[in-house]
Amino acid sequence: MKRDPYPGDLADEQWALIEPMITAWKQDRVKRSATGDPGSCDLREVVNAIFYQNRTGCQWRYLPHDLPCWSAVFYYFGLWRQDGLDQRIQELLRCQVRERTKRLEDPSLVIIDAQSVRAAAGVPKVTTGLDANKKVSGRKRGLAV
Repeated sequence: MKRDPYPGDLADEQWALIEPMITAWKQDRVKRSATGDPGSCDLREVVNAIFYQNRTGCQWRYLPHDLPCWSAVFYYFGLWRQDGLDQRIQELLRCQVRERTKRLEDPSLVIIDAQSVRAAAGVPKVTTGLDANKKVSGRKRGLAV
């Protein structure tokens, strides 16, 4: 039975970008499994359910019934994070976006900034410093973008 799409569902073009990576991951997982059972979950629907949960912020158990079972979605979400598949997909998409805008695949520029943060009243003086320019007693934290 076909369901009505949610606003966050993957379009066919979007699914075509990540489907080979997910399929390859699934085939590798089936090869390593004891039973060799590929399972019955539609992985595109699993991705749609993860996007739904991410977008709405609902609890896993509150996923709509027309999406795959919440436990299956959570199971795949955990496996993909554990195996690093989510990071590989993000890296692939990032590289494609950069190439489409005619930029190098990897960034060639880094911006470094620092922020002075005031220390609480009970923080020992030996663990803090003074930013003389801003006249702030506390700690500095750095960020590279």
